[in-house]
Amino acid sequence: MEQETIVKVVGLYIYPVKSTGARAISSTYAERAGLTGDREWMVVDAAGELVSARECPELLAITADNHGTGIAADLQLSRAGMPQLHVTYPTGGHLPVSMFGRPPLPALHAGADADAWLREATGRADIQLVWCDDPARRTLNPAWSTADDHARFPDGSPMTLLSLASLKQLNAWQRESNPAAEPLSPLRFRPNIIIDGDEPFAEDDWQQVQIGTLHLRVAHAIDRCSMTLIDPVTRERGKEPIRTLARHRAWDGKTWFCSHLLPDNEATVSIGDHVEAR
Repeated sequence: MEQETIVKVVGLYIYPVKSTGARAISSTYAERAGLTGDREWMVVDAAGELVSARECPELLAITADNHGTGIAADLQLSRAGMPQLHVTYPTGGHLPVSMFGRPPLPALHAGADADAWLREATGRADIQLVWCDDPARRTLNPAWSTADDHARFPDGSPMTLLSLASLKQLNAWQRESNPAAEPLSPLRFRPNIIIDGDEPFAEDDWQQVQIGTLHLRVAHAIDRCSMTLIDPVTRERGKEPIRTLARHRAWDGKTWFCSHLLPDNEATVSIGDHVEAR
């Protein structure tokens, strides 16, 4: 008798400030714009263009907390050797900000104190912190989204799904060419939802996912960028996982791992929730 496959949520993460350290949570509310508190804030340069850990790995050393991680402050920033900073939601005028050269969006500037703290923490003298006060302003790529889909400051869609079974396979491929290789952490891929229990890369064929009462569409697989080459703990840059993905998960001139999700409703999501996909 064939055993039934049981797929469950085994990890939940948010990133209150884009490109800062991952924050593990056990339960959260999923909104149309993503998990509560995820990527509400973003670091930009003097021209308003995104500054991520791709260009500034020191952002990964910063811990950001907000209501999504269970604290009362609008935003709390921490880094070893520095005093914590509490930032309140700004109310001033909007700045035009952009990501990857896309059309600019309005965002609120967090203020001089937040800028000064981040500049000391990262060594970048030109950066500033902004807050997304209305995620509905940001529409997504119409090739895989609807007019009702929106997000704050993630790269492409409100949520990212990672399968541990797929990661285990990726690590096995890596060991084939380098038996001494350290396993890649799931946090290399900046996931929101980590699942386990299915076959490796079963998610490639999924179009819809249900987690408890939350219904999601699979927008597309994610083409991986140089961000994944940075160890999220040591902040050292290497050749993995792109080197291994290029051997096993490359097409259309890109390498692919994880999936972007679009929520159709709002609901609570918790570790241990059953996952159904089709």
